[in-house]
Amino acid sequence: MPTTAPKPNWTLNDAPGLEGKLAIVTGATGGIGFETALGLARCGATTIVAGRDRAKGAGAIGRIQRAVPGAKVRFEHLDLASLASVARFADTVTTTHRGVVDILVNNAGVMGFPTRQQTEDGFERQIGVNYLGHFALTAGLREALCAARGGGRVVNVASLAHRRARLNLDDLQGDLGYDPMRAYGQSKLAMLVFSIELQRRIEQNGWPLRSIAAHPGWARTDIIDNGIGRGGAPLKAWLATRAFNLVAQSARAGALPSLYAATAPEAAGGAYYGPSGPGETRGPPGLARIYPHAENPAAGIRLWALSEKLTGVGFG
Repeated sequence: MPTTAPKPNWTLNDAPGLEGKLAIVTGATGGIGFETALGLARCGATTIVAGRDRAKGAGAIGRIQRAVPGAKVRFEHLDLASLASVARFADTVTTTHRGVVDILVNNAGVMGFPTRQQTEDGFERQIGVNYLGHFALTAGLREALCAARGGGRVVNVASLAHRRARLNLDDLQGDLGYDPMRAYGQSKLAMLVFSIELQRRIEQNGWPLRSIAAHPGWARTDIIDNGIGRGGAPLKAWLATRAFNLVAQSARAGALPSLYAATAPEAAGGAYYGPSGPGETRGPPGLARIYPHAENPAAGIRLWALSEKLTGVGFG
């Protein structure tokens, strides 16, 4: 793992200008994704806010344009619970931007559905949205990312939840037993394993890319409402949100590790960045700890093969 840490107290003011570059952020209509898209727009990037809710997308675009007059930003519909939507999105982006994408931030996520739900393609919804949709999206944009001047970047947003999670590659979909938070943890562990395995393959194949992982620590977003709050006990969702928000940092602070990974010239392929404060829960960006089970090459190879089989897409 790369060992060069970000400069102390790194902020967006330390980021380079991104004029002329195209950045995509999934799940960017709110929370960490919105703050990441806003930060990239502040740096001058042409920024695509990708999400499934068109009304929320319009609202996010308005907020960014008010905060950054003259921002080059637009909404594109993307439903990560649908492989067909992922394929349409990738095709639209590559055909309308001369086949070049500089930065892809795989940020979107859902958490803790009380009962097992499925995507359009029959995947358990957390592994489908949080990981498999992003795997397919990255594959669909690989050539466009490789065409970026100076090489493209893929930023994969993981979570502290990866530490206690385990990949069950014999039951990735939770068919044999579903637990909401175990499924969430597994989906975020899969994102980190994918990020590391993608960097291995980048180096093996000589692709002009960097695959970098990041996590927001504890940050206030609406992810609990989008999971536990959907179909679960309203009081439980309210209490979970209330308790978490008392200790969490802002979404803007939580977005800084993703923004560092997306913009800093020294951000290294294969690295993992997160808050540098106590327990990596808050604070400015620093190197994050990767637990051994997340960087096991055998797990990365098996997950990759299973992901190709399930999604029907490959990296060429």
